[in-house]
Amino acid sequence: MTSTPATPASSTRPPHDPHPPTPGTTGLSPAARTLLALACGVLVLAGMAAAAEVLAPLFLAAVIVIICHPVRFPLLARGWPSWLATTTVILVAYLILAALVGMLVWSGFRFAALVREFLPQLSESVAQIQGQLAAAGLDTQIAEAVTGWFQPSNILALAGGVSSVALGIGTAFFFVLAYAVFMAADTGRYSTASQHFGVSRAGAIDRATRFSSGVRRYYVVNASFGAVVAVVDGVALWLLNVPGAAIWAILAFVTNFVPNIGFILGLVPPAIMAFVVGGWQLALAVVAVYCVVNVVLQVFVQPKFVSDAVSLSLTLSFVSVVFWTFVIGPLGAILSIPLTLLVRALLLEGDPRNAWLRWLSGDDVEPAEEDSHARDAVGRREADHDEEPTADGGLDGEPAGEHGR
Repeated sequence: MTSTPATPASSTRPPHDPHPPTPGTTGLSPAARTLLALACGVLVLAGMAAAAEVLAPLFLAAVIVIICHPVRFPLLARGWPSWLATTTVILVAYLILAALVGMLVWSGFRFAALVREFLPQLSESVAQIQGQLAAAGLDTQIAEAVTGWFQPSNILALAGGVSSVALGIGTAFFFVLAYAVFMAADTGRYSTASQHFGVSRAGAIDRATRFSSGVRRYYVVNASFGAVVAVVDGVALWLLNVPGAAIWAILAFVTNFVPNIGFILGLVPPAIMAFVVGGWQLALAVVAVYCVVNVVLQVFVQPKFVSDAVSLSLTLSFVSVVFWTFVIGPLGAILSIPLTLLVRALLLEGDPRNAWLRWLSGDDVEPAEEDSHARDAVGRREADHDEEPTADGGLDGEPAGEHGR
């Protein structure tokens, strides 16, 4: 009895799949994976919004420590002990926080005091405008709607809101101080990560270094332009005899840290005060000064420096302000750019396949980097297909007889 020769295992293999699944991916379709990622993102953001009172001071302390961290390196180079260098970093962080909170609290309460001081003039100005609008033939409801924004009760509510926000930031200041102590101590240890894990974790360390450098460059650029804008606006308001010129200069400096819309936030209070003491002519002069100074510096000049510092598109910068303010509250406007940089570092920079998304966000990554990875993957896939054994024992594209010789 003759036995049938065993069929080679290769002859029973299924046909070669020209598009094998990418390693590490599930069997879900791209649309399903996208929806799943968006659902997870919504859950994470909802959790952040619920814990905003804890997370906002934590993020602020992290940014302050990142800014102050380079202070330790020249001190260590001069032979200072590590604990003393860390203490110096903490002190510098405390000084920055104390200066910011002090300016905000002082300007907030001074704004409220100015509103109460000029309340009679404000009521008289509103009545005059309402009469002029009615004399011009506008409907009474339209006139009331226009002048409603300048009602003394609304201005008092605005002043009270500014004061309460400033007081709230001052209260959160104590939480930020506690966070800064522990973070500053840990950064001294984390700065040696490249010495211990420079080979195995080089990519993660490089991303963390780029993120920290971007945050520092962003706030250095903003602080520099904010100081110039504050000085010019303050001098112009003083020359125009607008009450509280120093308050509005501080407000211009602080709101400069809010990308794109900070200029408008810093313009409204001094324009209202100019309208109260000098009428619409003085208010128009204030608006003109702010438009010339702030638009030239903050709209045409500063975005170029910010873009070079953090590599974010203008659209993403603007959306970041609205988005992070909605998620974690008022501090989200000031921390919007660092938080966006953090999300990009965590979600996009770790995977070469996301070079296209990084480029869309404004990063300087070359699109060719992603194309080269794609070409390499296609080349490996085609090579595997060519070397796949066929049912007769040969290789794809090679006759079985020649392979058997």
